[in-house]
Amino acid sequence: MMLKVSDVKQFLYCPRVVYFTYVMPVHRKVTRKMEYGKEEHLELERLEKRRGFRSYDLSSGERRYRTKLYSERLGMEGVLDMHIMCGSGCFPVEFKHTSRHPGLNHKYQLVCYAMLLEDRYGKPVRHGYLYLIPGKRVHVVEMTPNARTFVRKTLSRIRLMIARESFPAAPGRPARCFECEYRNYCADVG
Repeated sequence: MMLKVSDVKQFLYCPRVVYFTYVMPVHRKVTRKMEYGKEEHLELERLEKRRGFRSYDLSSGERRYRTKLYSERLGMEGVLDMHIMCGSGCFPVEFKHTSRHPGLNHKYQLVCYAMLLEDRYGKPVRHGYLYLIPGKRVHVVEMTPNARTFVRKTLSRIRLMIARESFPAAPGRPARCFECEYRNYCADVG
């Protein structure tokens, strides 16, 4: 079963989002936060085209935006915000609107993209970047063997949940539910 990179990100944030996507599809309400996020991505992309590579500790490179990535081997696909190609390698970059430290779901989303880039170009990806939009900060994420293993196990857990149609437990962080587009459905099912 082909999964999206965003499924891994969502599953680690709240597995019920993936449940409502595949097992019990319901109408997904587009929130203001989602619309704002798209607008911010486009603005950042416009600004990135004028910038150098110092933020990424690189001297030069070529930026590629909104790259569609696909791997039959991994059973995963997604659209990467940006990646940088240069002589020293290939580096995925995800834009995030958070003023906090990036979440684990963001980290593993980036690891997924690194694995997809490796499949596309046939070269190892050693690290990638989370660009935190509010503070204009770049957070480096190392692509370790353990991180890759965690992604594969998470993909297996998602596929198992879908195959068994098992309703997952809530993440235990009610604050995450506040702006969730599935909030109205979540309490009806459990």
